[in-house]
Amino acid sequence: MQETTIAGFSRQHENISQVIQSYWQLTKPRIILLLLITTAGGMWVAAAGQVNPVLLLITLIGGACAAGAANTINCLYDRDIDYIMERTRHRPLPSGRVQPRDALLFAIALTLISFSLLAVFANLLSACLAMSGIVVYVLVYTHWLKRHSTQNIVIGGAAGAIPPLVGWAAVTGDLSWAAWVLFAIIFLWTPPHFWALAVLIREDYAKVGVPMLPVVEGAEPTARQIFYYTLALIPVTLLLVYPLGVMGVVYGAIALLLGAIFVKKAWTLKKQPADLHARSVFKYSILYLMLLCAGMGLDSLPLTHRLIRVVSNFYPLH
Repeated sequence: MQETTIAGFSRQHENISQVIQSYWQLTKPRIILLLLITTAGGMWVAAAGQVNPVLLLITLIGGACAAGAANTINCLYDRDIDYIMERTRHRPLPSGRVQPRDALLFAIALTLISFSLLAVFANLLSACLAMSGIVVYVLVYTHWLKRHSTQNIVIGGAAGAIPPLVGWAAVTGDLSWAAWVLFAIIFLWTPPHFWALAVLIREDYAKVGVPMLPVVEGAEPTARQIFYYTLALIPVTLLLVYPLGVMGVVYGAIALLLGAIFVKKAWTLKKQPADLHARSVFKYSILYLMLLCAGMGLDSLPLTHRLIRVVSNFYPLH
């Protein structure tokens, strides 16, 4: 890969806060936040709403370090195309604020911290799952698929679906069917979320030769795929209610309401694949995932269970 920096950019940081900010940017913290929400959701469901707060904190820190390591390696690998795209050329590596060797050492350090924290304070399974997330994201998505296949985000999306498995394993030490349903929810959610964004920035991807679906197939076929994946997502979210029975009526109602809005937005995009509707789907997909995980937490609370029992006693089913 070519070593390039933007003309006119200073390669030196003026103070320690700028150094910290540059390394913070390498980890892509906005992406990490979503991953941690799904990790916490997995822990909350696995623990039936009674998560050990110390285990929760350590697992989230370990998960954040693993995700930060994967994102840093992604930035390292993609620094050549990041330099070309206007949206990404101001990132720490293409701008020259962080050197490739330093970024690699930073990623290795984050990986070691993640594995150590999870293996020592949670269990080996959760630590190995976090490492598998790094491997899938770096080797399968970044190295193999991103620049070679229109299905890059579908298969590579498995990496983003691993955090709830990490959370579940940290609590239980194993992986049940419910854990794999959580994996499937994120796996199916990823294409509508990412393809909606790809529609908006398809010209950037085309400029650097990344074969995202909107670049190769166009906006209309992409909008159809977004709708189909969104449609498939809804019944999968309800598997946690039936037949698995790990979630109750509160989560079920929230999942149906959120899903209906998601499908409506995806249908609107399918009928009229304009940037305006793609942006609406992208923004809502983030809110959807956050509120769905919040619904899992709310449904898991012992207080919620007590309230449902009280209501069912007042209005018994015959």
